[in-house]
Amino acid sequence: MLYFISTPVGNLKDITLRALEVLNEVDIIACEDTRTSLKLLNHYEIKKQLVSYHKFNEKQSGERLIADLKSGKNIAVITDAGTPVISDPGNVLTKMLVEEGIEYTVIPGATAFVPALILSGMDAQRFAFIGFLPEKKREQDELFFKYKNLDMTLIFYCAPHDLKKTVETLYKGLGERKAAAVKEITKLHESVERFNLSEGVSEENPRGEYVIIVEGGKGEENPNLSLSVEEHINLYIEKGMSKMDAVKTVAKERKLPKSEIYKYTL
Repeated sequence: MLYFISTPVGNLKDITLRALEVLNEVDIIACEDTRTSLKLLNHYEIKKQLVSYHKFNEKQSGERLIADLKSGKNIAVITDAGTPVISDPGNVLTKMLVEEGIEYTVIPGATAFVPALILSGMDAQRFAFIGFLPEKKREQDELFFKYKNLDMTLIFYCAPHDLKKTVETLYKGLGERKAAAVKEITKLHESVERFNLSEGVSEENPRGEYVIIVEGGKGEENPNLSLSVEEHINLYIEKGMSKMDAVKTVAKERKLPKSEIYKYTL
């Protein structure tokens, strides 16, 4: 059996009894970074064979893990902190396991965004977890189009060196919103900074991974639909899309055939 096991996001005591039990029973523990995982494993005196499993070797390492599973080994997959697969390595492996018809299970536990959402003080009844922003502007624009008008809180992850840039990007893509940046969750220096996106964050020396919580939209209709079809197409072309990609996007937004939208470009 393969187990995806949640590990603490900060405080080493935030691990479940079941997680410790399984980590002690498996044959192999696949780690995002074996050096980081050893701090936890040594703390609980867990001595097992460790193998590397991270985003740069997911397919190759996944094939090796599947071979070990087929030979009868029991395996645990953990990341540096939190729950595997959720903005962490593991997504490729779950697909491989499903394709192979291999059963697996999850040992739930700590994850960063849930306590961050509660600490932000924003609406936690309905929310969308997005994780890290894509690097390419075109992909960012597509993401903001999908989520901008949703009447629910939005949750993002952010590396410390990208904090200010990420907040600026969120402001450009979502407009003025209330937001909160949460860091060092469950640790001694846990902190929450609440601000408006237009103001940016005051943190001068960001350290540790951040969770950024942004208030939702108002559930308004897509404002682009008030444009003429020609204006709608040109809007995306000006943002860097090719003519055909702009046509596809406009057709999707207006729920019309691409051929009908394409006529407006002739």
